[in-house]
Amino acid sequence: MSKHHRGHDDGHGHHHHANHFTDMEARVKALETVLTEKGLIDPAAIDAIVETYETKIGPRNGARVVAKAWSDPDFADWLKRDATAAIASLGFTGRQGEHMRAVFNTPDTHNLIVCTLCSCYPWAVLGLPPVWYKAPPYRSRAVIDPRGVLAEFGLELPGAKKIRVWDSTAELRYLVVPERPEGTAGLDEEALAALVTRDSMIGTGLALSPEAAR
Repeated sequence: MSKHHRGHDDGHGHHHHANHFTDMEARVKALETVLTEKGLIDPAAIDAIVETYETKIGPRNGARVVAKAWSDPDFADWLKRDATAAIASLGFTGRQGEHMRAVFNTPDTHNLIVCTLCSCYPWAVLGLPPVWYKAPPYRSRAVIDPRGVLAEFGLELPGAKKIRVWDSTAELRYLVVPERPEGTAGLDEEALAALVTRDSMIGTGLALSPEAAR
């Protein structure tokens, strides 16, 4: 098994009162305050970076990749063969996104992404990682009981559908290409991208139906 990936199969800026922060959030806020008072950081710049990753860099970038794969068979084939180059061709490269592999959901197989060692995540394609992705319970249980984890996300898959878990590493990150929803034949890439959610590109959700996206 390659060191770059390990597959596992399952065959079947608002400010609130400090009391609202978790311990870690409180520590971060305290550190930010100290650094700001010393003139070492600009809170507005930090807010701009966070906002950019949340809303501009990703997960909209990943949604555009998926939408193009859905609508362009040649691009989908390229994405399967060399996801790094295919994604870079759309201008999406950068932090933790240099080495990518795309895994495609099919009627028979559902893919799920996890990083068991830390929280490797393709920022340039999916934006900021969700808190649960970095949490130990998800990182450990996604491999041991992927079907149960997906059920907790509200995703109940047929018992016959195989679940394959991909473990990200420092060398390689993954992007799930969800199945294209029915009733989308007449949609352009922009409309298709609106159906692609962050969770569907991690594997903890599905792409939205046109009705659900309205």
